[in-house]
Amino acid sequence: MISRRRFLEWGGAAAVLTSSVERTAAEEQCGSPSLPASIARLNSRKGEAVPITVEERQQRQQKARELMSQNNLQAILLMEGTSLRYFTGIRWWGGERMFAFVLPAKGKAFYVCPAFEEDRAREQIAKSPDPSNPDVRIWQEDESPYDLVEQGLKDRSIGSGKLGIEETVRYVFVNNLAKSAPQAELVSATPVTAGCRMIKSQHEIALMRLAAQVTLAAYEAVYQAMHPGMTQVDFQKLIDVAYERLGFPGGASVEVDEYTAFPHGSTTPQVIREGSIVMIDDGCTVEGYQSDITRTFVMGKATDKMKHVFDVIHRAQTAALKTARPGVACGDVDGAARKIITDAGYGPDYKYFTHRVGHGLGMDGHEWPYLVRGNKTLLWANMTTSDEPGIYLRGEFGIRLEDDMHVTEDGAELFTPQSPSLDDPFGKAS
Repeated sequence: MISRRRFLEWGGAAAVLTSSVERTAAEEQCGSPSLPASIARLNSRKGEAVPITVEERQQRQQKARELMSQNNLQAILLMEGTSLRYFTGIRWWGGERMFAFVLPAKGKAFYVCPAFEEDRAREQIAKSPDPSNPDVRIWQEDESPYDLVEQGLKDRSIGSGKLGIEETVRYVFVNNLAKSAPQAELVSATPVTAGCRMIKSQHEIALMRLAAQVTLAAYEAVYQAMHPGMTQVDFQKLIDVAYERLGFPGGASVEVDEYTAFPHGSTTPQVIREGSIVMIDDGCTVEGYQSDITRTFVMGKATDKMKHVFDVIHRAQTAALKTARPGVACGDVDGAARKIITDAGYGPDYKYFTHRVGHGLGMDGHEWPYLVRGNKTLLWANMTTSDEPGIYLRGEFGIRLEDDMHVTEDGAELFTPQSPSLDDPFGKAS
């Protein structure tokens, strides 16, 4: 998994690829691996991850149909991306050519597919919830896929109804579809897609809990291997190795000293020294489900100012956790954390705590709901979000703590223990 932060950093940091990691790679090729002991001790947890089943996807489609009826939608249209995977298990890439899945509120679903991609499509559709004879409508390069969508709707007597378009479908497809199917009213499918995806099943929660545990284990192993002279790229590459040993794809952005005040990173090459403050962020993917965790710590001893800021952030994270429960508005969770930070002198508003306190988390690293001021969306049991307050002092340092939060029937829990301090970020001090 390559995050937007990691992509940003590689641009500037590639020039300082290192010594220690390069030596490790060379030694492994020569048959004498020298991984740090903390990483070498890691064992794969891949066997703990149970894939989502076809039956579960069938249940998701049924829930989508119920939400379509409640929102007066006759069908929804999905293209490549997370929602298509969520409802069908199909992983697709197609660029400018339309491959679409149309799920009606009533009646049989259908697909619109480029003719030359039919074999690839049928291979994946065979593993989806569709029956043995799926309705796959193919189009040649000189034909219009939009006409096929319109005809499919007409065949189901919904050609003039409301067609929900998944939010990530590109404008070029929506615009052309509107021209080919002028009788259809194109509206947002988000009440259906978000309505399904926001509320996690126990299986999904188990996968996310495992992802969070794996991420924390990778972070801790590399923290134990940290030494002065490492660059942020050294650190990132060791995290890659840690994830590989744990059995899941993942990565992390790493910021050092004054660059920890950049919430999403800097392209400037950075070196960890004695007394450096370090921030690591991002996560891994377990059967399609994400973790997103941040830890901030010091190489050596933290200053009194760093300790004070950490204490404020720790209390803010706790306040958000204690506020979150079914029936509470998303904006109130942000407000609880922001009040702690503002009362400590790091306000007003977004002056030092520059972002929302959390975002939804699931198959996407950022999804619904968003814990941000003004969001009146109510929390429900089995929603999952991040809880990540931060204070960023430009030119000095920044501190953020982030754990993944699960709204329970009567409150909320974090999938991983809170970090106790800058000097003991994983709570292992004797």
